[in-house]
Amino acid sequence: MGNSKDRIKFNVGGRIFETTSTTLANAGRDSFFGALFDDDWNLSPPPKQEEDLLFIDRNPDCFAVLLDLLRTGDLNVPTNIPDRLLHREASFYGLLHHVRTAKWGPFDGNRLRLSDSVKGIAPGDGTAIRAGPDGGCCVAHGSVVHVFDWMLEEHCPINLDYQRVNDVGWIDSDNIVLSACEKLGRGDGGMGLFSSSTGDLRYKFQVCHENQVKSYTAGALSFNQDYKIFSSCKGRSNEYGIGVWDQITGKQTDFFYESPGWSLGDADKLQWLNGMNCLLVATLFPRKDNCYISLLDFRDKNMVWSWSDIGSPMAIDEKRVRDAIAMEDSNSICVVNEFEDLGFIDLRMYGGSVRWSSRSRLMKSKMPDEPCYPKLALHEGQLFSSMNDSISVFCGPDWVLTSRLRRSYGGSICDFSIGGDRLFALHSEENVFDVWETPPSPII
Repeated sequence: MGNSKDRIKFNVGGRIFETTSTTLANAGRDSFFGALFDDDWNLSPPPKQEEDLLFIDRNPDCFAVLLDLLRTGDLNVPTNIPDRLLHREASFYGLLHHVRTAKWGPFDGNRLRLSDSVKGIAPGDGTAIRAGPDGGCCVAHGSVVHVFDWMLEEHCPINLDYQRVNDVGWIDSDNIVLSACEKLGRGDGGMGLFSSSTGDLRYKFQVCHENQVKSYTAGALSFNQDYKIFSSCKGRSNEYGIGVWDQITGKQTDFFYESPGWSLGDADKLQWLNGMNCLLVATLFPRKDNCYISLLDFRDKNMVWSWSDIGSPMAIDEKRVRDAIAMEDSNSICVVNEFEDLGFIDLRMYGGSVRWSSRSRLMKSKMPDEPCYPKLALHEGQLFSSMNDSISVFCGPDWVLTSRLRRSYGGSICDFSIGGDRLFALHSEENVFDVWETPPSPII
């Protein structure tokens, strides 16, 4: 409890509030309240009389919610206060991070709850969804990318003028990289860095072959901790392979050319492996009749590991690998087929076979009219796999199915992404995306 010297009174929009400097200190130095106090959290300048009020010409209902948040750490929003209004007021006081932290807790796939569903603009044309680092996301629809902040307010869309977007990736909360198809006759396509807030193009990433700038189609994207961008590339000459660019300068730094009989330029999935210092490249069915998975070491331009289903004796359904993801902790690659059966390939064996597990097939429900191919994600020791209109969560050393996220509206899930302590799931039929969050831990 604060003493009389610690107490502070505010007049906010005509309503009187009384609190303490101890409570306001919870807002932090970078907040509106931090600017009112000196280093010892005394008002600067101090009021001339104890009954003097500090007047703030803002919404008093929102102030009451935010003050209670500083007192208790809990966010209780009356139904008559729209989220957008509360977020606007929180932004004024510098408390957006406090609101965000109170709305959802640290990510846990087994405790996720559906928080919101956002209707798209172009039904049936969803290509990809990517979670941003701060809880926002971006959604690719054909040649347009819609960008949302963590409050799910849409920013200016990015329009590539009828060039299909193949993949999207966040550099940080302010910058997005887009990969797109080459447009015949114009020499466009490739990759560009865009502002997430304005949609403006900041620079393009070029491919040079034999000292000449080439037009190309950019596909799957990946990033590493050394500020490098990787993308699968297809050109008109010999520019088939994986390109590497510097995130800061936009300059091309390397290119791993595709060898005869293998597939790199058509890759569906790229994944940088920090521990192994290698890039996983996966070209999957149905883009190709066969599946090609490899690990590339750019330090000596060497393919250090590879697997393909060419000549494999396995059944035709199991042969059709739809997605793959590397799991460094277990030295394996997880793959999934169209039945959501999980398979595992040992990275310690060159060209080893797939060890399939059909336990998820027992959970298979009725196939929808327009099924989508399964997708995989790995996040903090939990494995996620989408199948039709649901996402399964697998945990433990044996990857046991522990929970399933499902929503009936919107049709099959064509893509999903995890980031910023949220899971975003993009549905194909109604082009709606769902937002799943972990509820905050109860305050004792």
